[in-house]
Amino acid sequence: MLKVENISKTFRLNKKEAKRQGKQIINAVDNISFDCQPGTICGMLGTNGAGKSTTLRLLSTAMLPTSGDISWKQKSIDKRVNEYRRKVGFLSGNTKLYRRLTVSENMRYFGQLYGMTEQEIFVRTEKLAAQLELGNFIDRRADELSTGMYQRATLGRALIHDPELLILDEPTTGLDVKAAETVLEVMENEKSAGKTVIFSTHHMHEVERLCDEIVVINKGKCVFAGPQSGFWKSKKRVDSIKPC
Repeated sequence: MLKVENISKTFRLNKKEAKRQGKQIINAVDNISFDCQPGTICGMLGTNGAGKSTTLRLLSTAMLPTSGDISWKQKSIDKRVNEYRRKVGFLSGNTKLYRRLTVSENMRYFGQLYGMTEQEIFVRTEKLAAQLELGNFIDRRADELSTGMYQRATLGRALIHDPELLILDEPTTGLDVKAAETVLEVMENEKSAGKTVIFSTHHMHEVERLCDEIVVINKGKCVFAGPQSGFWKSKKRVDSIKPC
């Protein structure tokens, strides 16, 4: 289980921005708590700038919290970050491929970074190529891929080491219907395999289809964390829900 307890992230503003806002420190994430069980999908909702991406970066350890604690399987990740990272697959707008390498070469490179054997990389790449419909593009250079195919390939990069926890920041943004459907099916497959999936989205049909749990963030604070059924009952007054 992933357990998030009172995490916060503050940033110091530059002089110009501090003068404009009348403060030197901004709380991008402010005392957020929630948890996600294995074999479930947790959707993270909120307006642009609410703090979703920062929260997901904290969960992935791409960024470390200013305060609070994140635990995985009842153990804090604070002093075992590298061990935890091997369990995590993270996809965001900043997830890139080496553009001069083919898709399969990228998979091999990132698989090696996770300590996988050549056989493990080969088997996993074959499986992901089928799941993500990359078969005809697996030997094509990354800089020759369409936007949708590139996004699928970056998802393959995030999944190459068969992570137990998958964190996706708006994974279907900019994709056509077919490519988006492929991504959603992969998320459902990961859930069926007992993995924990957390993703952010603005698409409510994705929430309704996929989510067991929902976390709503507003101005850096958690204003709702609970099952999807509870969210639909409270969605009209979600801004007035007391912070979790």
